[in-house]
Amino acid sequence: MAWIFFTLMAVCFQTFRNAIQSKLSSTVPTAGVTLSRFLFAPPIVAVYVYVVSVNEGIGVPQFTPRFWVFIVLGALLQIAATSLMVVLFKQKNFAVGAGLAKSEALVAGVVGMLFFGSELSLLGWLGILIGAVAVFVLSGWRRGGDLSAKTVAIGLACGSCFALTSLYAREASHALELPYVQAAGWVLFWVLSLQTVLLCTFITARQPDTFKKLADRPGLVIAASVTSCFGSIGWFTAMAMQHVAYVKTLGQLEVLTTMLITIIWFKQPVRRHEFVGLVLIGLAAILVMWT
Repeated sequence: MAWIFFTLMAVCFQTFRNAIQSKLSSTVPTAGVTLSRFLFAPPIVAVYVYVVSVNEGIGVPQFTPRFWVFIVLGALLQIAATSLMVVLFKQKNFAVGAGLAKSEALVAGVVGMLFFGSELSLLGWLGILIGAVAVFVLSGWRRGGDLSAKTVAIGLACGSCFALTSLYAREASHALELPYVQAAGWVLFWVLSLQTVLLCTFITARQPDTFKKLADRPGLVIAASVTSCFGSIGWFTAMAMQHVAYVKTLGQLEVLTTMLITIIWFKQPVRRHEFVGLVLIGLAAILVMWT
């Protein structure tokens, strides 16, 4: 049941990370906001990997070509997913934008079963489907004019990219002959390092002024990196231990904490349909935890 602890840890940190990135998106371009997630994270993860490895007497593993393929694919897809999430912040209010991206649990279940050999139980599928319904309810699907096709498309694309990122991260962890905690740490370190290099290169070539805008908000940038780092440790470790679809369905509890952030920080009202969605998310979480 350790995967439940790591998932809830990820939920807590990611909620604050998303809120911080939403604040940054008002003054910093999308690429810069995405970079804030990775900029200071690799050194933190390096220390984490060292500590958990030394305590267990584990050395540096052998990294196979198969491992590197998963790392590159996961890194690129996560950059795309994070960028789409930032775009979502500008399409709808914060709570709905975060909710739309939660389609990743259902996508991870279907794609995982078809292409990654995931074997999910009937109870698990029920939880995943209820969670997907909750996402649509929270996204305001009944208010047709308030929810544009563009927003839905971006949300589904974002969720799909996150789902594939997670599936590749799980495969990379299993490609290493290490315990789950150490394997997930190494995967996260290389993914974050590659993402940081790629984004810094892109911004230097195409949007050099972005670095100045990030430098003007040092507190938010550091906070985004730190919360993202610890959130990712939780996600990657949980996904190494358990099927991605189950982890992401339980991770939908993030919407509850997002609602609290929405009320307290962004001063946005929570509507009736959102409470219905929260009840469904709670039921979905219970089902996948019992699986």
